[in-house]
Amino acid sequence: NDVEGSGYGVALGFVSTVGVISIWFRDVSAEGTLGGYHTFDVQRSINMGVVLFIVSEIFFFVSIFWAYFHSALSPTVELGSQWPSPGVEPLNAFEIPLLNTILLLTSASSLTYAHHALINGSRKSCLIGFVVTLALAVTFTGFQALEYMEAPFTISDGAFGSTFFFSTGFHGIHVIIGTLFLTVALARIISYQLTDHHHLGFEAAALYWHFVDVV
Repeated sequence: NDVEGSGYGVALGFVSTVGVISIWFRDVSAEGTLGGYHTFDVQRSINMGVVLFIVSEIFFFVSIFWAYFHSALSPTVELGSQWPSPGVEPLNAFEIPLLNTILLLTSASSLTYAHHALINGSRKSCLIGFVVTLALAVTFTGFQALEYMEAPFTISDGAFGSTFFFSTGFHGIHVIIGTLFLTVALARIISYQLTDHHHLGFEAAALYWHFVDVV
């Protein structure tokens, strides 16, 4: 938002987050493979933790959608009871937003294909599905960055700009995190750490990715 030094803060926060996530992935992977600590009870607990985390994320996005619809369905009189506010030109939903929706839905299909291929022991098909999913995820992030650069409004343009960038920005962050999650799962499949009968990390990543798709 053109605040001096804000870019460095964002970069520092992003690098720190990726670093913490990477260390966490390393520890969990070591516990599940070399350590052999992922017993059935531990796997059940991890699955429950992932589900509860996603439930908390659902409530987080519900609050964002609530803010948007509250402002959209009851625009203030001071702004002429219009939505968006006068002078704010919204993006065409049938251009990049529609394309990104198709990309995410397609990635969900390719990830499901990879999951079933892994269960059936088809390693090559699983890897192909994974590569397609990651390619679609990176393409989505690229188009979202392009959308932000070409947007005719900013986060400072009233409730519309705030809710738009807040909601899509956080969703974009979740897509990036999901991409990292899937990348780790792919690396573990390549190194034979995940198999057709033991792939808890893949299932957790897939569940998180499908949540991101729905949002």
